[in-house]
Amino acid sequence: VAAARLPTKKKIRPAADRTMAADAAPGPVASTTLDEADDTGSGRVNPDLRPTSPDERTFSAWDMGSLWAGMVVSVPFYYLGGSLVDLGMSWWQGLAIVLLANTLVLAPLLLTGHPGTKYGVPFPVLARAAFGVRGAHLPALLRSLVGCGWFAIETWIGGQAVFLLLPPALRRGHASRSLPWLGTSPLQLACFAAFWAAQLGLIWAGMPGIRRLQRYATPVQVLLLAWLFGWACWRAGGLGGMLSLPPRLTPNQFWRLFLPSLTANVGSWATVAINIPDFTRHCRRQRDQILGQAGLPLFMGAYTFVGLAITSATEVLFGHTIPDPIKLLSELQGGAFITLVSVLGISLAVVTTNVPANVVAPANTLLGLCPSLFDFKKAAMATALTGVVFQPWRIYGSSEGFVKAWLVGYSAILGPISGIVLADYYLLRRTVLDVEALYCTDSPGGEYYYCGGYNPAAMASLSITIAALVPGFLQEVGILEAVPGAFTFVYSVSWFFGCFSSALLYWVLSRVGRTKQACAPPPSLEARLPLCCCPNPRVGVSPPYSSSEGACLLPTVHKDHPSP
Repeated sequence: VAAARLPTKKKIRPAADRTMAADAAPGPVASTTLDEADDTGSGRVNPDLRPTSPDERTFSAWDMGSLWAGMVVSVPFYYLGGSLVDLGMSWWQGLAIVLLANTLVLAPLLLTGHPGTKYGVPFPVLARAAFGVRGAHLPALLRSLVGCGWFAIETWIGGQAVFLLLPPALRRGHASRSLPWLGTSPLQLACFAAFWAAQLGLIWAGMPGIRRLQRYATPVQVLLLAWLFGWACWRAGGLGGMLSLPPRLTPNQFWRLFLPSLTANVGSWATVAINIPDFTRHCRRQRDQILGQAGLPLFMGAYTFVGLAITSATEVLFGHTIPDPIKLLSELQGGAFITLVSVLGISLAVVTTNVPANVVAPANTLLGLCPSLFDFKKAAMATALTGVVFQPWRIYGSSEGFVKAWLVGYSAILGPISGIVLADYYLLRRTVLDVEALYCTDSPGGEYYYCGGYNPAAMASLSITIAALVPGFLQEVGILEAVPGAFTFVYSVSWFFGCFSSALLYWVLSRVGRTKQACAPPPSLEARLPLCCCPNPRVGVSPPYSSSEGACLLPTVHKDHPSP
């Protein structure tokens, strides 16, 4: 009778059998599948959130490297490098900061990518291990909001590129005049809307379409960037002329700017450092995700050097630095063909960065919140709509505001999340996860259910760490006039402070909680037989029960308490 009540489309072996099979199988990838009954149980298991099957793990090291190369070649990173020159640094000072920051951020990228490849789970599911099956929605939402903001900024850049294609008379007309209440002009807003709509087609194509575009778009972008570099080198009288701009900061001014600039460069990848399992879950083995990501410092160093050199050359050519490549293109006046080719390159750079880096994570978050209402395509559409609310024309402004307010600001949120997830996975669990329990979201007896589905240690660590960084942010954006120097300092290193402080605090609180639990009297037999939404408990089962929705709910039976 029990066998007849369980779906027979897919069978799942006990955890012990799967562990033995995974150990015996060649390669480090552990394959995990969930029974179809999960979809009718808690309602929180969506096909797009299930662990990837071996057939779906097709990313090689080359695919991961191409993905990173496409994300590196983007206008915001060009603008970030150029902003360092605009703030007074020389090209070699800016390059040193970029190389150091991307070498440092490579560590959380590789560490967080490990469970994605090992278990095939995306970030919203991985976060359940640390924050609880319900508490995981909070970090996923915070990361998703940052992703929506980035999506809007990238789309605004693409819209500005479209604006350059318009006839000069139209760009100087009444429709191009900025409206104070809107913050931009109606014509620029229309270009933003057009580029936003153009990206929807790529989003609808899903991950296979992204991979195909990455393979062909990256070489085109590199060629266009090389052409712009050659033009600047020719106009500046050689490479020496391009790099002739000396530092304009005193040693004291440089070191005051060093920490925020380093944090901003780390924070530029803080979003991807959190949701990198969304990509590494498609890798064939750990070696592919490690080798594919290892080239990030070299990619960023090479690309940023070009941006730094071109920005330095603008001081020689125009008498002032122009860190924004869109504004630089408007100054070139190279004819319709040059403008068309340049806009094509910028559009490719924006799209190949925007979709994989800023759409996948928010979409997966919506899948985790409402799996019965969304699939990946619908969730991605909702992400694109949310990005409009950010009004990116107000964010993408001065170099100082972009670096210190936006990049450093959201690092104060994402750094603590990374610290908690890494401390839980490596320090507390030693890289061992129960994948079935991660999907048992309505089972009070589940391993990751904690207290009502929330882990108090993770919630407290996240709240305390972020609260310590809020005063510095409020001072930076002008809400507070002055705060104690300690708050200013920790905000300048917000990602580092948030990551390490939250990890330490979470580890301490978790150890204290486990000590109290160990000292408590053993629970009764009834308390140790909670209902589980998984149709295949790890040790044994008693007769099945059904919920009001008709889902199969089987009590978990412990080794020392066999079924009656």
